Amino acid sequence: MVTSYMPLVKFILSLQLMLSRPQRNHMISLMHGILLCEGRKTITSIRKQTGQYRDLSCITRFLKESTWCKNRVQRRRIQFLIERIRRSRRNKGDSRTLVFFIIDDTSCKKDKSTKRMEGLDFHFAHDDGKSQWSHCLVTSHLVTDGFSLSWDFRPYFRKEYCEKHNLPFKSKNDLAIQMIEDYPASDDELVYVLMDSWYTSEKIVNACNAKGFHIIAALKSNRLIAPAGIRISLADFTSQYVRKSDLRSVTTENRETYWIYQYEGPVADIENVNVLMSWENTYESGKNPFFILCTDKSLDVVTILRYYDVRWHIETGYRYFKDLMGFDHYQLWSFQAIERFWVIQFLTQNFVELQRYEWSKTNAQLTFGDVVRRIRQDYFGQLVVYVYEQALAKTPLFDVLKRLKLTA
Repeated sequence: MVTSYMPLVKFILSLQLMLSRPQRNHMISLMHGILLCEGRKTITSIRKQTGQYRDLSCITRFLKESTWCKNRVQRRRIQFLIERIRRSRRNKGDSRTLVFFIIDDTSCKKDKSTKRMEGLDFHFAHDDGKSQWSHCLVTSHLVTDGFSLSWDFRPYFRKEYCEKHNLPFKSKNDLAIQMIEDYPASDDELVYVLMDSWYTSEKIVNACNAKGFHIIAALKSNRLIAPAGIRISLADFTSQYVRKSDLRSVTTENRETYWIYQYEGPVADIENVNVLMSWENTYESGKNPFFILCTDKSLDVVTILRYYDVRWHIETGYRYFKDLMGFDHYQLWSFQAIERFWVIQFLTQNFVELQRYEWSKTNAQLTFGDVVRRIRQDYFGQLVVYVYEQALAKTPLFDVLKRLKLTA
């Protein structure tokens, strides 16, 4: 398949997705187009970039109507990643491996004129500070052993939308718990679940405890603590009782300085955890610190801060998804087609990340964006080599152009 990037073809074949040949070709074509296309990545622009003559309606039918199961593809993708990660660990001889399982949510914003698009509703967007007409997804991201992989997702619908469309309502916390419970941790993995303050609840803490996972997460300033048995909010405690003389200065590996007050005890209905009250660079008495909860009381302050910083992998992952891969550029009406498009986006991210992991063995500074640009260069080189080989074989120009889906 000279019209596709060969490592991508091998990746899809190795997944054994139980797709028919036409379905597999559509999958490869879409992933290939996502990687090659610059600018907005609608299905039309992705199709044009791949150089394929498939009718646009064939691609949309593949997403909307074709008989393939997105859940089966998701399960096979995740199983493949687990096997790949564990094989890498065996080769290194690692034991008791750190795993960071990161939970967050993101919005795919749409213009209000797209009312025919299924699944849209007004969802609060943290970056805008207000509700936006959008799709909302709760997602998970895995960081371990040098891998940074977009892991899983669940679409979120507001309660009013579920009642209107006769759907079972699940809160964002419920969806996060589903993904935590579904993660198949092995006995040699030490798993830390990282979250922002939206997800720090007793339900999620209990779900993590049941799995043997620890939590490192942000806390809202109105959460109640009980120093000396007196219940008081974090904000009131820091403003009324914490002074600079009570703090310790901590410098992290990246030379950032934090002023820390450490509390151990209950938080709301969560029993006996560590809470760091952290001011970055300088202490300001009138300014609320950043609050971090940690259920692993064996960790020192520097390690808690370092582990929590890993949470930014999911934020940069969202940026790559949207800016580089067009995760929210779709113009599909059917929600089934949209979900399948997201599944293909996760497959594409995983392929790029596995390439980055391999290439980083000789160039540790490679970013996700660097890998996408290198794939584009390699694909162009692949085409040049093919044309050169055909010229040596004296293949007629018409046949070469036909094979490449080009016109003279």
